Amino acid sequence: MSNQRYTPEFKDEAVRQVTERGYSVAEVSNRLGVSAHSLYKWVSAVAPDKSDVQEQELLEAKREILKLKSQLRRTEEERDILKKAARYFASQPE
Repeated sequence: MSNQRYTPEFKDEAVRQVTERGYSVAEVSNRLGVSAHSLYKWVSAVAPDKSDVQEQELLEAKREILKLKSQLRRTEEERDILKKAARYFASQPE
């Protein structure tokens, strides 16, 4: 195991090459002389927490459900009004 320390700037640039520029971890680790394991750890340390992403998706889904329930309620009301109107006009003689 190596005890080599890397500066924060070096780590940031290595992570940026993977996340922003689209290079693979293996390619960057070979080019910079860093172990792929270390680079994976650096990338995962700056990646957004999955629980935050899942929480955001859950909130969006709840908003969508509430919106759809509201639309459904309105559509059912409109349907009921149209049924009453159809019954009314069907009972009227011409």
